[in-house]
Amino acid sequence: QVQLVESGGGLVQPGGSLRLSCAASRINFNIYTMGWYRQAPGKQRELVAQFTSGGVTRYVDSVKGRFTISRDNVKNTVYLQMNSLEPEDMAVYYCNAKSWTNFDFWGQGTQVTVSS
Repeated sequence: QVQLVESGGGLVQPGGSLRLSCAASRINFNIYTMGWYRQAPGKQRELVAQFTSGGVTRYVDSVKGRFTISRDNVKNTVYLQMNSLEPEDMAVYYCNAKSWTNFDFWGQGTQVTVSS
């Protein structure tokens, strides 16, 4: 059974930084597109950043220049470095693994709170 385990969420002040990690197991990590989604209260889940197996990265416009996604195919881990955090970034962040057939696996989510 595929497992995606997120860590690194927490409380940070506006302008601060956090790094999320997602460790994947029981998955052929190298061939999956890995991504981070987020869902704020009352809003739909949205794609934040994605890193394809071919090395392409994409970001939602609101985080461009502030967030960086990376992956370590040896450690089977994907990261999301979040800088200059804003209150609007507050949400539950979910790790996602997407197969070439568009089948999705999800982590349990980690809360990011941005507040002074």
